[in-house]
Formats: sequence, structure tokens, C-alpha cells
Amino acid sequence: MEKIYDPKIIEPEIYKLWEKSQFFNPDKLPFLKEEIDKDSNNFTFCIMMPPPNITGSLHMGHALNNTIQDILIRFKRMQGFKTLWLPGIDHAGIATQNVVEKELKKEGKTRFELGRDEFVKRVWEWYEKYGKIILDQLKKLGASCDWSRTRFTMDDDYVKAVQAAFIHYYKKGLIYRGERVVNWCPRCATSLSDLELEYKEEKGSLWYLKYPLKENPNKFITVATTRPETMLGDEAVAVNPNDIRYKNYIGKKAILPLQNKEIPIIADNLVEPEFGTGAVKVTPAHDFIDYEISLRHNLPLTKIIDEEGKMKEEAGQDFIGLSVLEARKKVIAELEKLSLVEKVEDYTHNVSRCYRCGTAIEPLPNLQWFVKMKDLAKLAIEEVEKGGIVFIPKKWEKLYFDWLQNIKDWCISRQIWWGHRLPVFFCGNKKGEKNFIVVEEKPNKCPICNNCEMIQSEDVLDTWFSSALWPFATLGWPKKTKDLETFYPTNVLSTARDIINLWVARMIYSGLEFMGKKPFNQVYVHATVLTREGKRMSKSLGTGVDPLELIEKYGADATRFGLIYQSMGGQDLHFAEEHLVAGKKFCNKIWNASRFILSNMTDITELINLKKLSKILKTNKSLTKSDEKILLQVQELKKNVAKKIENFEFGQALHDIYDFFWHDFCDIYIEKSKQQMKDEKLKESTQKVLLFVLFNSLKVLHPFMPFLTEKIYQIFPIEDKLFLMVEKWD
Repeated sequence: MEKIYDPKIIEPEIYKLWEKSQFFNPDKLPFLKEEIDKDSNNFTFCIMMPPPNITGSLHMGHALNNTIQDILIRFKRMQGFKTLWLPGIDHAGIATQNVVEKELKKEGKTRFELGRDEFVKRVWEWYEKYGKIILDQLKKLGASCDWSRTRFTMDDDYVKAVQAAFIHYYKKGLIYRGERVVNWCPRCATSLSDLELEYKEEKGSLWYLKYPLKENPNKFITVATTRPETMLGDEAVAVNPNDIRYKNYIGKKAILPLQNKEIPIIADNLVEPEFGTGAVKVTPAHDFIDYEISLRHNLPLTKIIDEEGKMKEEAGQDFIGLSVLEARKKVIAELEKLSLVEKVEDYTHNVSRCYRCGTAIEPLPNLQWFVKMKDLAKLAIEEVEKGGIVFIPKKWEKLYFDWLQNIKDWCISRQIWWGHRLPVFFCGNKKGEKNFIVVEEKPNKCPICNNCEMIQSEDVLDTWFSSALWPFATLGWPKKTKDLETFYPTNVLSTARDIINLWVARMIYSGLEFMGKKPFNQVYVHATVLTREGKRMSKSLGTGVDPLELIEKYGADATRFGLIYQSMGGQDLHFAEEHLVAGKKFCNKIWNASRFILSNMTDITELINLKKLSKILKTNKSLTKSDEKILLQVQELKKNVAKKIENFEFGQALHDIYDFFWHDFCDIYIEKSKQQMKDEKLKESTQKVLLFVLFNSLKVLHPFMPFLTEKIYQIFPIEDKLFLMVEKWD
């Protein structure tokens, strides 16, 4: 063995050996027996990698989550399971389109100048060049995925799965088209679901505006608002029915300033008496709560802001074409001239912004496609309530239930060009909302007018619609494939808490709807990696840590060690680099201990059969108390580590391994063995104990630190040797 362990040389070398062996592929595993083939589901273990975006590169969250998944897969593989860890990447519609549009901007071009077909072609070129980088980065981490089964959400087969899902929902009456108030990003020019928004606390103002009463224009009802420009589209003033201050106002009329139109004063329970004056303006077209109120009170839907964030004709002649902020200033100036601004207060509130570009969201009415969620949400709730799917830690069930129990219909259409285009075709002659059909392929003849070339919908599906099918579409659905039969349902989903509703819940009801079975048994929600100070990691804020730089500095095993050693079950992980330093020292300790043990095997001339060795040690009467103690300890360690991995107590398991190897084995037994090997009567048995304990230590270490352990195993003087990663755990 080399004197010094150098991960920069050894880790790439070992990974090449693994890939050459093909043992990441469950069909190529060397220990598959007849009993596995007879009842494969009892011997399979499958994890679906949460597909990273094609725009992404490895960050600390990826590093932690993929290390956790690799620990589980390597452990189960060593237990003799037919293991599949299926990797893949997500097309990330809005994010990818933004990236490619920025590239075009550097060339002085826009996507509209290219046209849809050419733009999509450019995105595919970008994907071929950059889209798979993160998968190569995962290899540096040691991820033992079956790369031969890598999936992409825009692969031909996956596209067919998405189309099949859409058509199924539509035929079942769960997908419909309608005009409703949606979240609109003026920058990305598309609708967004509630879950695609980010809320940023911002300092603003709260304006108190006076609306004259019709019966006495010298009297007023005062409303408080953070968006005075939207008053141009007001259709009512609302108060809480139990607010005694306004009992005599309900049913009367107010005059909307600047627009000079009569609007009713109504009562609704959604109004919070504690906010502002207790009276609020109702702008149904540009506020979600106001839209709900309007449905109950049959109020008109007057759209005054367009999709570019500019004021429409309905806002009034003086405001046409102004941006929202320009209109706000003008509205306030005009109201002040009329003495209708009672007061202005500083006000801090959450502003919803696009999760991709950061632009302030405009709620506005738009014709979109929606999925009815009531019945699907019920499916997902019942499956978790009955224990069919278990969240770990259990506390995350509350977040899951809260969203599903208060769910709204899901807006699934997006007005961008990159993604899964809706399988919807409109009649080219007959205009109108209902002159369309939903089919997989464009018909040669229009069934509506019999005399036109049908036009496919310009919209694409929300990225999360396609990723909701991930656990089964990746296995070949809607075809009945061998992989689907063998590996579905999958076993464990390891994921972050921020996508429980975006992704996890949607996979659960999708699996139940399309497969009639849950997509996985357990959902492990790992900790969020924060800075030492507890701040969110962000490259743009300068608080990010690049795991690739850590791998370059310390090696993948030390990086994995440092992350898992800190993962003790808490909600957040405050990252500290000194744990990686400790990981590197531990790698050196393991290497040096192994060098000592293997260098003392010179007297053993024949290759060792470890199964026989285990039996020999059990019956060996020349074992010392120290021998017996360490043999007992290593067997107990294997049992405890296995139990803790099964219970997702990864940090605790690694602490146990570390303490055993460094202290019990190295500090105590190896030192004792040096004395024992001076005694010729004890030498051979001591050598065998050292070899046996080291071998079993490497086994329990392998899921956590695979490169180092595999390298040492390859030097072992044992017969019938393949790879440590396929050695049986027991």
C-alpha cells in the first residue's frame, strides 16, 4: 500500500472500476439468485433520485441528499437486494428558458426573432452542451446510480407519458379551461402556481383613501390599501358583517374616486376588522381574496392591468400605458388634489415574486388550464392518514396535510416555449373557447369543421406536472414494462422540506391515480444545509459553499463524512468545515491502520476465505479476552449501524463507527495486538482477528465512505474477490 492516501488519484480510479463492473445496474449484480427471480419484489430496493434541473450545478443540498441516497443504496446492495437508484434530470421550463434567453440577449437577439421552432432547437443544443453537467458532478461524490437508466423529462417516452396523463385527466373531467385570476409574471410572461412564488418582506406604505358616500358626498368610508393603483378597478367596498362600526353602511353605495362610478358597500367574513380601518376596497381582477369575495357577491371582473404590467384602457384615459408604479404615483397625486388621502403609514408586508426572475407578481384574470384538485387531494390525504406512506420525521405530515386540506385547483398551463406542449388542438376556422380537441397526435382532418389544419395550443405544462409522474414514468409507464413491474412502488423518497407540496404530494396522488398504488413507502425529509450562522446558502449573497471545491480540497469521502457527521436529525444543519477536516484525518487513520494490519499479513501465504475465517474465529480456543471483546464489538457495531440506517439515523450511525474504529479498534485493540503478535502462539490468531475486524469495519464504513474502503478492500489477501460494494453485509 502507498504510504499516503491521495483521494485525487484514488477516487477517480475506483469510480472507473465500479462503472466497468456494471454493478450499479441491478440486472448485472453478481449475487442474484433464483429466489430473487422468483419473487423479485421481495428482494428489490428502489430509490428515485429527485431530478435536478438541467440548469443546475451541485450545491450543498444536492451533496447531502445524494449522499443519503447513496448510503441507503449501498447498504441495501450489500444486504443482497436487487437495488436500483434511478437518476435523471428535469427540463425546468421557466428556468431553462430564462438561461437560453440570456444567452440570446448577449447576441442581440430575442426568442421572438428566432421563432418557436428555432428557439426550442437552441434550448436542445444548450442541453446537449450543459444539461448533464450535474450528473458528472454526482459521480465525483460517489453516487452509485444506474446511469444506463438515466431519464430526462423531455425524452420521447417521457413526453408520451405526460400526454397520456393529461388526456386521462381531461377525459375524466379533472382538467378544464377557464378564465380565473392567476399569478402572472410580467417578466416571464407566464402564469405561475401559488407554490412557484417567493415571498419577500419589503417596506412599503399603507394608504388610507376616502371614498365618498352616494347619499352624502361630504361623508366618506375610508379604506386602507398597499396598492392604491388597483382602486381604478374597484367593484365594491367590503366590511366584516360583525363589525358594529359599519352596520349602517352595509347595502349602501360609495362613489369610486377618479372613475366616478357607484360601487356597493358589502359585508363579507373574509374582511379582517383589525386591518387598517376595517373597510377594504374590492378589486376582483387583481387580488385573490377580492376575487373570492366577487364570486359570492356577483361583482364584475374589470381588468385594468395587462400581461406586461401596464395599465389598460379600463383604468381610464389618463393612465393607459403607465407601469404599475407610475400609475400608483399618479393615482396618489390625483387623490391628494381631491383631498381624498386621509393619511399614509409605513407598512412592512410580504410581496409575492416570481421564483425564477424575482419580478413582482401581478394577480390578473387569464384564460388557463386547471386540474380539479378536491378528489386527488383526498386520495393523497387518505394514503398518509392510514399509514400507507410514512413521513420521517413525522412532523412534516402537518405541512403536507395543511396544504392538501386547503388546496385550490392547480393552474397547469404556462405561456413559455420550452416544455411539454399541451396535447390540445384548436380548429383553424371556427374561433371560440370550446372549438378544440384533446388528442396525442395532430389529426390529419379537423373533426370540428372538416376543412382546416388544426392549430396546437401554444401553452406548455407546468414543470411540476411532468415531474409528478417521475416514480412510474421513468420505469416505462404507460407501457407495462418489466422495470415497472419489478421496481414500482419504490421504497424511499429522500427530499427537502421545501418541495413537499410542490413535488411529493403531487407524486403521491399521481401514483394513486395512474398506478392504483402509492409511489413509495417512506418519505425521508433531510435537514436543510445552512451556513454556520444559520443563514440560507446562496451564491448570489456570497454565503454559498461549493461542494466540488470541498471534494477537490478534502476528497469525496471526507466531504461525505463531514456532511453526515453533522446530520443528527435536526431540521437544519449549520455547516461547519472543521467536520470535513476531521473526515480527512479519519481517512488517514483508516488508511494507516489498514497499512499496519495488511503489512503484518506477510506470514499468511494463502488467500483467505473470510467465511471460513469467521467460523475459525468462533471456535478458536487461543483467542485472548481482547480478541473476544473486539470481535463482539464489531458484530454489535454491524447490528447497530444497520438498525440506525434503517431508521434514517445516519449521523448517529457514523458517530458509532467513528468511535469504534478510532478508539476501540485503533487506540485499544491494535495497540494490544502489537504485543500479542510478539507471542508466536498468539500471532496467527491475532493476525486473523485484525483482518476480520478490519474487513467488517470496512463493510460498515462503505456506505458512508465508499472510495477509501473499496481501495483498501482491493488490497485484501482474500479469495473470490470482486468489489466491497457487492460483499454481503452479514
